[in-house]
Amino acid sequence: MKKFFVMAMLSAFVALGACAQETDLQLTADQKAKLQAYQQELDEYDKQLSQFEAEAKSSPEKINEIRPKAMEAYSKKLTKELQIVRENSDNLIPVLYIDDVIYMLDYDDLKAVCNPANAYYQHPSMDKARTMLAKMEKRAPGKMFTDMTIKDIDGKDRKLSEWIGHGQYVMIDFWASWCGPCRQEMPNVVANYAKYHEKGFEIIGISFDQKAEAWKSAVGQLGMTWPQLSDLGGWKSSAADVYGISSIPASILIDGQGKIVAIDLRGSKLGDKLKEIYGF
Repeated sequence: MKKFFVMAMLSAFVALGACAQETDLQLTADQKAKLQAYQQELDEYDKQLSQFEAEAKSSPEKINEIRPKAMEAYSKKLTKELQIVRENSDNLIPVLYIDDVIYMLDYDDLKAVCNPANAYYQHPSMDKARTMLAKMEKRAPGKMFTDMTIKDIDGKDRKLSEWIGHGQYVMIDFWASWCGPCRQEMPNVVANYAKYHEKGFEIIGISFDQKAEAWKSAVGQLGMTWPQLSDLGGWKSSAADVYGISSIPASILIDGQGKIVAIDLRGSKLGDKLKEIYGF
């Protein structure tokens, strides 16, 4: 299973470079020259990813060695594509890369990309980004949280307001047992919960699982000792609609009065924000 996942991942990475060659845009000579320079740099990352894919096929026992190298190359490619988008708000070059980068953007960055003043804003390739921003607006920082009822791990109906709005910071953590990035991030979440829970920090896990046994097993395996909720609806979970969740892991940090203060805090960003709040 792990081998299949890595091979699929690498194949997907390699496929990302083709759109710039297939899309006919009305660009000036200077813009075409700029695009060619950009694409030459991105092609180098594609070559690396192709090499990693070939290596994974010929040496499946080296998957664990190949994966981090592939992820690093892919991350660098996405970072470059995001730079390209930001540098070209006055032309259509960004439409070639928007779909690649939108999943790495936080709310403020996505809002900047979806600025109606951008030359590419009305292009059809922006449909996914605009849809994603509309979903993010449901959990935008500054808004009050939306209460909802969902079953806990024992099958009992619970309301988010049982925990939220009572003076302490609460993070809603959207995840699933089948989500690889969620599982990778979970040790970071567990560590921050252990550090700050005694100071009042709480987490509410909302799983997008469909199988109760897999959900409950993962809760134990990953050491998630905070309240766990799920309607076992998968992507059709009521929580996905209420909070506009279209990818996981995702999270919403809510202050003691019930106001959303941050979303999608992962990696060091979560610890940095909690340190800012609690002072250590």
